Amino acid sequence: MGVCKTLTSDTRRALVVRGGWDGHQPVTISDTFVPYLKKHGFTVETSEDLAVYEDTERLTATDLVVQCWTMGTITREQRDNLAAAVRAGTGLAGWHGGIVDSFHDHGYHLLTGGKFVMHPPGFHDHTYQLSPDHADHPVIAGLGDFAIHSEQYWVLTDPHIDVLATTTFPVDDLHDRPAVIPAVWTRTWGAGRVFVSTVGHKPDDFKVPQVRAITERGLLWASR
Repeated sequence: MGVCKTLTSDTRRALVVRGGWDGHQPVTISDTFVPYLKKHGFTVETSEDLAVYEDTERLTATDLVVQCWTMGTITREQRDNLAAAVRAGTGLAGWHGGIVDSFHDHGYHLLTGGKFVMHPPGFHDHTYQLSPDHADHPVIAGLGDFAIHSEQYWVLTDPHIDVLATTTFPVDDLHDRPAVIPAVWTRTWGAGRVFVSTVGHKPDDFKVPQVRAITERGLLWASR
């Protein structure tokens, strides 16, 4: 079993669950958000073992689960415990493959509201458009559209999400018109909140001010 360690202490509790495919640098990137969470009054624990999702008492006492675990396999019990904790009020948040390219089994993506399907080869320049219908949402309020050189995710999504930003795929050999794909969204799951951003393949993606701000705000928004 992996080590679960406390990094600081205060009033609210965050649990960072990280692992899976190393290409998304789950430890390196998730560590960059720990100081931000500490600054906002969280006790932060990390776990590099999905067995933490078998500890229902810990999940119930957690205000925010930050998941950064690409691919891998989750058991039905682990999935059910996580979903039950969110339904009871624990927040869930994550970015890129760490939340939407995780655990393609046991209906996990019903919880996240979206599922990774593909991305064009390599990195390329593309843009993200913020939703004018949600311009006053605390995750994106005051921010503008932005461009990035990174992976662009094509995802399938649940209609019961609030889409805060989209990205557009151009016409290609398979599609005769552009495709507007959700890229940042929020949803509720019972009493809990879920935040997802599909941006964040590599550390320097978070040097784009809007990416950093949206992710940080999303963590706070999702938390109980």
